[in-house]
Amino acid sequence: MESRRCTACGECFQPRPQIRKQTYCQAAACQRERRRLWQQAKRQSDPDYRANQREAQQSWRRRHPEYWRAYRNTHPVYLERNRVKQRERDQKRCVGHLAKMDVKTREFTVPSGTYRLSPINAADLAKMDAWTVEITVLSSA
Repeated sequence: MESRRCTACGECFQPRPQIRKQTYCQAAACQRERRRLWQQAKRQSDPDYRANQREAQQSWRRRHPEYWRAYRNTHPVYLERNRVKQRERDQKRCVGHLAKMDVKTREFTVPSGTYRLSPINAADLAKMDAWTVEITVLSSA
């Protein structure tokens, strides 16, 4: 019988006679990789498949709203890795600073008066109720 080399693991295997173009061995990890690559290609080439996958994921998330909270609570290594990766993503975006709730950046008080607050589209990340605004003095008290 003919022997082939597995595309995923590189080991030699005996292909099944029913599958003429078999390129992956029967190992579970190799079959998982084969399905993953097929699904990735299908999502890129088929908009209907992509939409169905997205809807299935959203439906699952609606039925399991506490899943990720529970997962993070029981997998501290995952939690730490995610924090490290988020810091790396923030640095790639060249974010100057992260705004957190009720943060003060300068030690001065704003004089009383009438101001116009205009939202600004900044590249900074904001959490909770933080806003980035431009303050223009309309009149002094």
